[in-house]
Amino acid sequence: MTNEPIFLDTALTSFDALWSPHIVTRVNDYDVRVAKVRGEHLWHAHDDTDEFFLVLEGELTIALREPAGERTVLLPKGAVFTVPRGTEHRPSAPEGAQILMFERSGTSSVGDRHEEVPDHVDATTGHALGR
Repeated sequence: MTNEPIFLDTALTSFDALWSPHIVTRVNDYDVRVAKVRGEHLWHAHDDTDEFFLVLEGELTIALREPAGERTVLLPKGAVFTVPRGTEHRPSAPEGAQILMFERSGTSSVGDRHEEVPDHVDATTGHALGR
C-alpha cells in the first residue's frame, strides 16, 4: 500500500479486465477494491463476511436469494448496499458499471459457495493496482 492519496479514476484506468477486482488500499482487515463490470457475475455466497458495494459509475443490480424468496436490488450511481454474509447473490450490470467494494482481505470474488465460474469472471482475492 502507499502513504500517498489514491485517485479512484486513476486506479480504474490502470486496468481493463471486467469482473476482476483490484485492491486500492486496506483498512484494518478489509480490502477496498475497485472493479469494472458488465453483464452478469455468478450466483455465489460469502459464508463468513458481508460484502459492501458502492456504485461509482453506471448502475448495478444485485439479485438476492433470501429466506423470504428472491428479490433484486437496483443500485444507481452513488448508491451503497451491503449483502449480508451467507446470502446468495448475483451482481449484474447490463450496460456496465464501476464499483467499489469492501471485503475482508483474502475473500474470493466468487465466494465460498458458487456456480461454475464462467470465463468472463476472474476468481481472485484481488489484484494489486497496475496488474
